[in-house]
Amino acid sequence: MKTPQDQSLPLSLFTPPYHRLEPLPWDDRRFAQPNSPGTGLVWQLRLGSWSRVFEVVRRRPPGMALIVILPESVDLDSSPELLRVVEACRPHSILPFHHEPQVDDLTALLQREPEDLSVEVMDYLQWRGINVDIEVRRLIRKTIDLSSELRSITALARSLYLSRRALGRRFLTSGLPVPSHWLHFGRVLRAALRLQSPAVTLAEAASRFGYPDGFALSNQMHRLVGVRPSDARRYLGWDWLVEAWIHTEAAGGGFSSDLCRTLTGNFSLAPLPQATADPEERKETGIPSRPPPGPIGGSDPRRKRPGVMNSTPRE
Repeated sequence: MKTPQDQSLPLSLFTPPYHRLEPLPWDDRRFAQPNSPGTGLVWQLRLGSWSRVFEVVRRRPPGMALIVILPESVDLDSSPELLRVVEACRPHSILPFHHEPQVDDLTALLQREPEDLSVEVMDYLQWRGINVDIEVRRLIRKTIDLSSELRSITALARSLYLSRRALGRRFLTSGLPVPSHWLHFGRVLRAALRLQSPAVTLAEAASRFGYPDGFALSNQMHRLVGVRPSDARRYLGWDWLVEAWIHTEAAGGGFSSDLCRTLTGNFSLAPLPQATADPEERKETGIPSRPPPGPIGGSDPRRKRPGVMNSTPRE
């Protein structure tokens, strides 16, 4: 069935500063173009309409968190096709029916830390086309899991019962960034999620994940993801942070050429915000008032990529 071009989609964008929902028409160009970091896509399922919207939602730009709101009366057990459609779209959250979704509820959903972060990250990577064998998937998940406690690649290899060389070989032969980058990205991602709670200070988030101070965390986040802690507070959710890391790793040669073509060919990478610290963050961390020259996150392949703080040399 063809989609009528004059009919509105049951879709809305939820963008910073998260004050309102923006309904989307069928021909809205934002479906094909990069969006602001932290953008949420809200899909209000309507009986009879989901089959026409499925492909649009499934092909949404990367880094855009999907929130699905179920129809007023639906039994997912008796509607297996609808359940498969929802699962194929990889939603961030699923809500029961609401006539008027409240922005406070949607904001809280985006801020919520996943119950199993490693599973969610791995699902996102597979959705983006990073398909690796089951053993490498297990190593990625374990590395993200252990990033809440471990600080070094030596400790990670020991916990996985592998030598550092063997661990590095598993990742590199799959065309992936080296294990130390995964470990330290996991730390930065967890810290960024903590910072999305207004009650958590930068110093508290840094201390929780083993950084000596907020300045060290800010520098690590900038090196790995290309953003500052103030951006992590401003743009909610975690999908866009994973996408920003993919962007930085792809630009710096972390992924194989085949994976780079997959990552940049299926989607347009969303532009990263200019990574500058706000005045409060500068005061707390001592960051200079002017950002360093050059592209965000060392994305210019002609320049040597900055090293990773608290990391071992590249395997």
